[in-house]
Parts: sequence; C-alpha cells; structure tokens
Amino acid sequence: VKCHVYDRAAAVRGSSYRKVESLYPRPGWVELDPEVLWSQFIGVIKEAVQAAGLHMRQIAGLGISTQRGTFITWHKRTGKPFHNFISWQDLRSSELVNSWNKSLLLKVIHVIFTVLHFLTGSDRYLAPSFLTFSTHQTSMKLSWVFKNIHEAEEAAKKNNCCFGTVDTWLLYRLTKGSVFATDYSNASSTGIFEPFTKCWNPTLCNLLSIPMSIYPPVKDTSFSFGSTDSEIFGVPIPIMAVVADQQSAMFGECCFHPGDVKLTMGTGGFWNVNTGEHLFASRGSLYPLIGWKIGEEVVYLTEGSISDIGTAIKWAQDIELFTNVDETAEMAQSIGDSQGVCFIPDLQISGDDPCLCASFVGLKPSTKRSHLVRAILESVAFRNKLLYDIIVKKVHIPLRTIRADGGVSNNSFVMQMTSDLINKKIEKPANVDMSSLGAAFLAGLASGFWTDKKQLKKLRRIEAVFEPQKDSEEYRPAMDVWLQAMKHSPHW
Repeated sequence: VKCHVYDRAAAVRGSSYRKVESLYPRPGWVELDPEVLWSQFIGVIKEAVQAAGLHMRQIAGLGISTQRGTFITWHKRTGKPFHNFISWQDLRSSELVNSWNKSLLLKVIHVIFTVLHFLTGSDRYLAPSFLTFSTHQTSMKLSWVFKNIHEAEEAAKKNNCCFGTVDTWLLYRLTKGSVFATDYSNASSTGIFEPFTKCWNPTLCNLLSIPMSIYPPVKDTSFSFGSTDSEIFGVPIPIMAVVADQQSAMFGECCFHPGDVKLTMGTGGFWNVNTGEHLFASRGSLYPLIGWKIGEEVVYLTEGSISDIGTAIKWAQDIELFTNVDETAEMAQSIGDSQGVCFIPDLQISGDDPCLCASFVGLKPSTKRSHLVRAILESVAFRNKLLYDIIVKKVHIPLRTIRADGGVSNNSFVMQMTSDLINKKIEKPANVDMSSLGAAFLAGLASGFWTDKKQLKKLRRIEAVFEPQKDSEEYRPAMDVWLQAMKHSPHW
C-alpha cells in the first residue's frame, strides 16, 4: 500500500509505503486480511501527510487507485465481512472453471452468440461467442462464494449482501457505511460489468447463480464520492476519484488520445491502448475495458497482459543471481548474448494446467549468472514484442506515443531491447508510480485543484526516451530459439 502527497506541480511532497502480506490458508488460495489492509491504508495516508509537513485540513482531496479483481462480500447492515479479500491470483474456483469450460451449455452459448455476431456484425456479441472461464475472473470466484459460504447466500436472499472490489470496500469504510459505490474502470475490470451496455451483466449472473442485488452503483471515475468520516483523520477529506490501477496509470501518463499506448512493467506487464469512444472486442490475448468516465466522456481501452515480469526478476534476486536489481541491465549488457539460454516464464501456478512451470532451457557448462539474468530480461522484451504485434494487427487505430511505467521500466536493457524489437520510441517518465499520479490527477480535476487535461500534460516529466538502435532482425535468431523453447515447454 502506497500513499503520495502531490502539490500543484505534481511533485511528490511526502510518501509512505507498507507491504501487504498475502495469506495462503489452503493450497492455491490467496487472501488479504481486510482489517490489516484497512489499518495499513489509514496508516500510509497519515504518514505521507506527516512526511509532507502538512496537516490533514490542507489536503484538497483523496484519489484512490486499487488493484483490480480482488474482492470481498459483507453484510449490508452490520458491515461484517463474510470472508477475507479473495485475491485475483486465487485458484479456489479451478474445479468450477474446468467443469464450466467442458459443459454443453457453454458450447450452446458459443453457437448462439456466433450466429448473433454473424447476423448483426456487432462486436457486442463477439466476446460471448468465444467465452471461456478462467481462475483469474472475479465471476467464477464470486460464484464459488455463493456455493460455499452459507452466510453470504442467506444474506443475499434478504438483499443484505454487498459485493465490492478493494475500492468499494475502502469507500464504505471511509464513510462509515454511508457510501456504497464503485467507478466504471473498476466495474469493467471485474468481467461482470458489460462495457457495451455499461451495466452489471444479468445474463452472466443468472448463468452463474450470482444475485444481482449485491452490486454497487457505478459512478464516474473523477467524481465527488463524499467525504471521509471526520473521526478517521480528525477532519473530513473529500474523496474525489476512484480508479482501477492500470487505467489510473494510463491517466497518469496523460494517454488521453486514441492511439496513445501505455506499457506497465511491474509484477506483471500490461499494454493498454486508448481506443477513444470505440470499444474493440477481440478474440484471444486482448480484451476491452472502460478506461474512465468523466461527465459525458467515456474512454475505452484495449488491454493485453503478460505474467511474471517483476515476479521473475524478484525470484532471480531471491536465489542470489544478483544482489541489487540495478545490476541486472549491466550484467545483461556485459555479454553479447545469452549463449542460447532461454527463460520460460510461468511462476504463477495454473489452475488449468498444474504442470505448467517456469524453466531455463539451453543450460551449458559455460553458462554464467549473467547468461541467466540476460535470458530472464530477454523473455520480457520478447513477450512485449509478441503482444505489440497482436495489438498492431487487431486494433485498427494508428498507434501514437508509447509511454512506459512500473519498476521494470527502470531497466535500460529491457527498455532498449523492447524499443528495438517493436521499432518504436518509448518514453519513460521521471516518476514511474503512475497509478498513484493518475488517481491524484483525477481527484485534482474533480476538486478544481487542476483545471483541465491540457494543464496535466504540462506537468509531465520525461526522464528518458528509448529510440530504436538496432534492426529487429538482429534479434531474430535469439527470438526464434526462445519461441521454440516456449513451444516445447508445456510438453515436458
């Protein structure tokens, strides 16, 4: 959990950080303790304001950017949770997912929506025509809750059950239960909210036996959600924005125009393309989201994701392939190539195939630590290239600026190699914590702290620009070897 206090120049005046510990009560289950998260959330706000040398009454507004897909349910009258937060990484719904994906009913749904898409040509029917469930989807874990937690099921029958992603629950706690809401970016990230109709999806909920009464009203992203209860911080603080983390990073990067691209490289990787007022539904690696809604303006995004970027680098540090993450770019650049060593990324346990795992291929007696580190970093750049090519092919909008953020964007080797492979310039901002800045920008617009997006653009600070230096064909032999290794890895 991080909190930054920004001034009018968008400079950080004070910060605080606390590590959130995940709980693993059973194999494959990943949870967060709601009370611990709450105390950490309040703690970092108080510490950041203190570090800035300010008093709470000097804070113009609060913007909240949260991890997507992690959720909780609680009793409407008592506010008591029925369970811990269930993380987006949680695999408890794997049996449910597998049985649905093999079901005859899902095949019938595919046929019906394929016919509807063929007859109407509407993209609204494209996504359901190849719908498959996965353990990452909120819908399947929510279905699991109502099948396995009797108290939640009983409360829902009496309209006493509330569902919320992290933002909704924090809003509820900050206002002592007087505000029950989410925004369009968080709602669309659950997969239960229909971006085309901008409503919670009744068809999906009926299919999975999830009651419609549990969902919060959906508000604008930059919006006055109310104020924090004065007992919490001593004075009421206006809550002026609620936004999902990737969409928030997009806003923080000032990717306001169709064709603007944001690349976040943190624990995982996310490519987001601003598609303006057009919603693109695509088969496979890309999915549509609502970026933000401000008044009449609704901005849509297309997103593609990559797992195990920061995770793999952190693992390499834990097994002492290097001491400091800042060394990795230098280690990779100190050798001409990885000597044929390839890193196959899959450190997340898969509920669909528990045999999938991360591995190194091509190890030799001459392999050194620098070859292993280079192989890990190359795998990031190669996957960036694959996803970028899919975006170019599927998103029929000319791509403009590419802006990178997240901890791994500090790695000059990954950034330069990605720029070379996609043959595009990539900008890196001075402040790589863009989801926090995006929440601040959205809150600042709603509160009048900043006037418009034009002013926000002037506040951007670019630290580095990576321009293509090598022809992408120079990487072709190494990438071909890596693709071969990727192809064979599932069959070990």
